[in-house]
Amino acid sequence: MIRAVLFDLDGTLVDLRDFLGWSEEADELGLFVEPDRMAHFYVQKLDEFDRAPPPPPERSEFWTAVFAAARGDAPSDADVMKFLTRIRRRPRRVHLFSDTRRCLDALRRRGHRLAVVSNTERPEAAVRETLEEAGISAYFSAVLSSYSEGVKKPAREMFQRAAARLGVRPEEACHVGDLPNTDARGARAAGLLGVWLHRGGTGFSDDPPEITSLTELPRWIDLVSRA
Repeated sequence: MIRAVLFDLDGTLVDLRDFLGWSEEADELGLFVEPDRMAHFYVQKLDEFDRAPPPPPERSEFWTAVFAAARGDAPSDADVMKFLTRIRRRPRRVHLFSDTRRCLDALRRRGHRLAVVSNTERPEAAVRETLEEAGISAYFSAVLSSYSEGVKKPAREMFQRAAARLGVRPEEACHVGDLPNTDARGARAAGLLGVWLHRGGTGFSDDPPEITSLTELPRWIDLVSRA
């Protein structure tokens, strides 16, 4: 029986990407990349790093790879750090996915306990602020930030801590996120059920289980609970 549901944050509940703004900040440093091109290689590198063995890369390593692919040459470490400083200071655009609230409402009606488990360079308080801006903070009984916890998904401890804070055993919880390895398989290795939210997919994958919208999640939980 699934009693609790854990969610990834960015790319799952909300979309925090700002390719136009990030392109503008890069331009100020002489690292200009067209927003569409930045978006393409951002998604490509996200997938590549998700498929790589743990641990997850540092944010500077990830962005170095994005710029290298998009521009054909890698920027200096100093320029990447300046870029990261600029985008951290930039006002964040928080976009709530259209399927998020419907899913959360359905799960809350069923009595599920909910948590957010986010790999981020921001403390827990900042994650909570993002949820407040999106208007969904009241749904969650626990919020875990990798920055505050000192551990990142797919480490087992991150998922197990979240389950413990909701007062459930790992096998009584599932975790859903937009990365098949970091989120879905990472959760499974920690003893939870893992679900891959693949909005651009087919929904046919069983390893890991794949859904294409959060609105599918309550029914998926029902099917698993009956099995």
